[in-house]
Amino acid sequence: MNNPRPPADSHDLIHVRGARENNLQNVSLDIPKRRLTVFTGVSGSGKSSLVFGTIAAESQRLINETYSTFLQSFMPSLGRPDVDALHNLSAAIIVDQERMGANSRSTLGTATDVNAMLRIVFSRLGQPHIGPSFRFGFNTPEGMCLRCEGLGHVTDIDLHELFDSAKSLNEGAITIPGYSADGWMVRTFAESGIVPGDVPIGRFTEQQRQDFLYKEQVKVAINGMNLTYEGLVPKVQRSILSKDKDAVQPHVRAFIDRAVTFQTCPDCDGTRLNEAARSSLIEGKSIADCSRMQISDLAAFVRTIVDDEVAPLISTLQQTLDSLVEIGLGYLSLDRTAASLSGGEAQRVKMVRHLGSSLTDVSYIFDEPTVGLHPHDIERMNALLLRLRDKGNTVLVVEHKPETIAIADHVVDLGPRAGINGGRIQFEGTVDELRASDTLTGRHLGDRVQLRETPRLRTGVLEIRGATRHNLKNVDVDIPLGVLTVVTGVAGSGKSSLIHGSIPRGADVVTVDQAPIKGSRRSNPATYTGLLDPIRTAFAKANGVKPALFSANSAGACPNCNGNGVIYTDLAMMAGVATVCEMCEGKRFQASVLEYTLDGKNIAEVLGMSVAEALDYFGPGPARAILQRLSDVGLGYLGLGQPLTTLSGGERQRLKLAIHMADKGGIYVLDEPTTGLHLADVEHMLGLFDRLVDSGKTVIVIEHHQAVMAHADWIIDIGPGAGHDGGQIVFEGTPAEIVADASTLTGQHLRTYVGA
Repeated sequence: MNNPRPPADSHDLIHVRGARENNLQNVSLDIPKRRLTVFTGVSGSGKSSLVFGTIAAESQRLINETYSTFLQSFMPSLGRPDVDALHNLSAAIIVDQERMGANSRSTLGTATDVNAMLRIVFSRLGQPHIGPSFRFGFNTPEGMCLRCEGLGHVTDIDLHELFDSAKSLNEGAITIPGYSADGWMVRTFAESGIVPGDVPIGRFTEQQRQDFLYKEQVKVAINGMNLTYEGLVPKVQRSILSKDKDAVQPHVRAFIDRAVTFQTCPDCDGTRLNEAARSSLIEGKSIADCSRMQISDLAAFVRTIVDDEVAPLISTLQQTLDSLVEIGLGYLSLDRTAASLSGGEAQRVKMVRHLGSSLTDVSYIFDEPTVGLHPHDIERMNALLLRLRDKGNTVLVVEHKPETIAIADHVVDLGPRAGINGGRIQFEGTVDELRASDTLTGRHLGDRVQLRETPRLRTGVLEIRGATRHNLKNVDVDIPLGVLTVVTGVAGSGKSSLIHGSIPRGADVVTVDQAPIKGSRRSNPATYTGLLDPIRTAFAKANGVKPALFSANSAGACPNCNGNGVIYTDLAMMAGVATVCEMCEGKRFQASVLEYTLDGKNIAEVLGMSVAEALDYFGPGPARAILQRLSDVGLGYLGLGQPLTTLSGGERQRLKLAIHMADKGGIYVLDEPTTGLHLADVEHMLGLFDRLVDSGKTVIVIEHHQAVMAHADWIIDIGPGAGHDGGQIVFEGTPAEIVADASTLTGQHLRTYVGA
């Protein structure tokens, strides 16, 4: 392998040579250390492949190799990125938008260690004194409420939603997702000898019914294997209900909605703590009271605690709380479940962990840290990024917002476009040099969407009356129909509470929110959008065979790799590896299936096409209709067979929007649809909004992007602040009127944006 050494005097640069990860086209560049570098380019241009897939991945891989083989067996498998050479790497800390886990016992307080510090403070100063800090923890037997076991809620399960009494276990009586009649989950019941597998559940004896539903764990032998038998109810509670409802797959969430009723625990009133933990007070406040406070209020309360015994701890606690406020999360409370945080909120929580760190000369890598932030909050985020840099760290940021690009010491622009048309360095240099360049980013960096001279007229109104969800203060508002309405306000002001909590979901309402797409490494745009169905049908009709042959998840799968295209090898205590299947050469299909063609191409070649290529390939019909919607949302470069796991957050959201464009609803509700969009692509999205409205639809957009605000027919601004400082309508009117008024934070920033 070519492994050129950098010049001896270049240790202040990260050297990347010959990077080819994903769509990168043999990229070589030098990145200054201890500076703030922003990576720009359209979605799919290769930014994440370079920053996360190459630089961060190799840094983490090298660090993991310093651990013992035993410890490495517990770490994620990290293959070496496809790059000739990387020099002068420092330890990388990735601050991304991944959700913070599905465990309902994890809260904002536990994720930031604020709970741990509060527990110590209360164990030292709380009166009456009840003992050490673990007695204030809802995840310890000594501190948790025994009735709800520290969850804060109790559940009531509708048994009729768990099974069909008229069927036997062998006939598929259990109706819970994942419990197929021939699967091990059901076989553990049916072949256990504890309950019969061939008798309808409705005819079980009283003892059999009790054992089926509630029996405690016991070892059973089935086909020579030792398995654990457990009653259905405790099994469901442990395997499904112990996870946060917001973090499970949609079909499991639908089952929970049908089968389970959640109620606030009457013993602890949802605080998760037992009576002793709630009885110990500091200045009249219990630790449960502190956890329920808005963080900005908790920070003020902690300032009133003065005691030499805990002074250093109070100082650290104060700094953490102040950082949460400064980063724009002061509206949250410590008892907020971690899984319910948005991607942007989760990223900012992770950022707080590092602000007080004593580490220097490390690389902090951020993935669009401005997601979900109002222009007012972006200013504070920029200050924190600069603070990390000024401590002597290298800060690498993948970003689209011009406000953050503007503070960069160095800019790397990738492109020129996406997918196979991207992956090349278009520009390296300062922000001023980028503005003067003829790159796509440079040309659009100074773009300013003009206010509409004549906003469209409403065709009616959608009335919201007395909205009180979360922090909303009895809000009355009329949302105009037949126009483009933008709902804005600082993070935590109440935008989502108003729209998602007040507009009923029904046949006439299409909602595209920020919920992540659930999909395995087998899932791709063709399977997710339903595009594979008309493709398989077309292949089957052209060749006179069954459609199942043209699915890598069915009859056509390569028998060697089971349709994965790669062989996953478990190396026991060493990290597992994935190698391209030698039989199908990564094509996923049997060789005999690839002999069937449609207009000269086999199924693997068709799935290797981009959306744009497939549009030229397919004639009129259902396949072309789906492809056109994918193109309309700016995903023309996406590969039909590209695994969903490789898509960026913005790509996944636009994929969902493309699916919903087929719906017949008259009202579209979109939650920050510009997430992950390049400045040039925002124009494309605005054109899509206009086409929807001009076709008679109502488009309601929750958004911070000032280009979308300026393009709107109507603006509803919520504030004035976040949390209990928000929840009010502070402005309703046209963009021109909010700019002229300029009395709200949104109005002030939009006035600056349009140059009024």
